[in-house]
Amino acid sequence: MLNANEPLIENNIMNASTIVSRIWNFCTVLKDDGVSYGDYLEQITYLIFLKMADEYSQPPYNRDVGIPAEFNWSSLLAETGAELEVHYVRLLQTLGTKPGMLGQIFTKAQNKIQDPAKLYKLVQMINSTDWTMTGVDVKGEIYEGLLEKNAEDTKSGAGQYFTPRALIKAMVECVRPEPGKTIADPATGTGGFLLAAYDFIVEQHDLDKEEKAALKDRTFYGNEIVANTRRLCLMNLFLHNIGEMDGEPAIASTDALVAESPIKVDYVLANPPFGKKSSMTVTNEAGEQEKDDLTYNRKDFWATTSNKQLNFVQHIRSMLKSTGKAAVVVPDNVLFEGGAGETVRKKLLATTNLHTVLRLPTGIFYAQGVKANVLFFDNKPAAEKPWTKDIWFYDYRTNIHHTLKKKPLRLEDLKDFIECYQPGDIEGRAETWSEESPEGRWRKYSYEDVLARDKTSLDIFWLKDKSLADLDNLPDPDEIAEEIVENLEAGLAAFREIEAALT
Repeated sequence: MLNANEPLIENNIMNASTIVSRIWNFCTVLKDDGVSYGDYLEQITYLIFLKMADEYSQPPYNRDVGIPAEFNWSSLLAETGAELEVHYVRLLQTLGTKPGMLGQIFTKAQNKIQDPAKLYKLVQMINSTDWTMTGVDVKGEIYEGLLEKNAEDTKSGAGQYFTPRALIKAMVECVRPEPGKTIADPATGTGGFLLAAYDFIVEQHDLDKEEKAALKDRTFYGNEIVANTRRLCLMNLFLHNIGEMDGEPAIASTDALVAESPIKVDYVLANPPFGKKSSMTVTNEAGEQEKDDLTYNRKDFWATTSNKQLNFVQHIRSMLKSTGKAAVVVPDNVLFEGGAGETVRKKLLATTNLHTVLRLPTGIFYAQGVKANVLFFDNKPAAEKPWTKDIWFYDYRTNIHHTLKKKPLRLEDLKDFIECYQPGDIEGRAETWSEESPEGRWRKYSYEDVLARDKTSLDIFWLKDKSLADLDNLPDPDEIAEEIVENLEAGLAAFREIEAALT
């Protein structure tokens, strides 16, 4: 186990993966006390924020971040035993009432570590690192590593807020956001899309002082209605140098679907929450609680539906400037569902250039059993004729096998798709499929072809599933076993949702 007094910086070189492992290993000790991964990550969030606030209050920064002296980092270091626990509880309650990001980080904060000795060790562990001197990339990598560790605990459900970073990076590489533009995610989760866009802009452009300031404070926007997830997102952004400790947070706590976005943005990158219907708990006339489908009656929507995925697609299109671009993860039902689904697809094809569909395999999301796709579309001004001319499909599902542990999705797995996508020159694309090359995964269909399909379905396949005919192409037994386990867990999760709705 990590010695609480052992420095996390060795020879002034910080190894992010090593620090993640050492911090996370302490959680195994706390699990015996009933502290979950998510609770542990929350406590780390509070303590890192407090430690950074203390560092910013000292030279050369000398910033007043709004933390009262009696509840600063030094006050924690001065206490031990039961007095530390009492002081920590008072500290969390007080800071939760403060304005700006400070109050948002500590909103409804609670102490989940009841053993004062273990709380003391955790405080000392965080104290052993000079966080403000650590590079932004290293700080961000540490926190991202902790978030991924949390997402891997499938029982906690945290994985539904964590999109595989390889997929996020591939989407960002295709969209190629530019400095001086605005970027939003209406279902922000832990902030993966916004951070990947930030990293891409910093790596691809030599930013001047004004551009850096704009990137920090005037580029990113989002919504996250789950309080604990939003807390983690704000901390993740802050550690990546987005936003100010004493400023207003860029991520709103309101439901993005309730009303039209107050701003129009240049890019939307998103993976809206899985699940088909939006619902809310209401009390009926008999005083019993029951689930009621939630619909959003908005004038800017093409169709009124309780299908939250279709609502997010409509909302994302409405968020974009007339020159805006979007990449959004959607489940299969968005591609083929009739009624409101058909209406939304037709309108999307007409009002935007829906130019690309990436079909994803199962086994890449922490929420198991998900069959998803990525829609790439460019918004356009009003016109008499449909903007979409051709839809390019990349089938990265048929004959592809991934599992979370044995064979997780890597960025290199999507390199061929990125090359076919041709970022910056989508007019110069060339199919890899042809009558002579029937195994090609990159194929286009015309607007007329799609419009002629039943319900204007975008649920298109052409490759043959080799596993159905050729036993030699089956995955290794351990991969099959892991896939079976993931599917069973997904089925159990679905049954639990049904049970919860019934009771």
